[in-house]
Amino acid sequence: MKPRITLVKFAAVSACALLLTACVSSQMPISPASDNVDAAPPPPTVAPNGSSDEQAASCDLDAIQYAIGEPFNEASFSQLKSASGVQQVRVLRPGDMATMDHRPDRLNIHLDDQDGIEALRCG
Repeated sequence: MKPRITLVKFAAVSACALLLTACVSSQMPISPASDNVDAAPPPPTVAPNGSSDEQAASCDLDAIQYAIGEPFNEASFSQLKSASGVQQVRVLRPGDMATMDHRPDRLNIHLDDQDGIEALRCG
């Protein structure tokens, strides 16, 4: 009877060891100093008003604030794009779905029900 108890204890200890090894991470740490890997760029600094250096450099909201309340059309689209200095423009009407990705070089034009410019935002 003694060998049976020892076998049960061995099985229990083996099962615990197997479960513990499953929790161990198998990823090796990366040391950027020793490899020929470029270090990550520093994070952008954020101004007290919440805008980042990257955002300020690629989207100029101050230059287009005059357009809020104006009717939106093809001419205003082109004018807002060039005056703000962005690469992309997204027009959002009430009820439109929009992705939550942040693109500092994108101008978001929020329209009201009559296609008037309600708000302008970068991102």
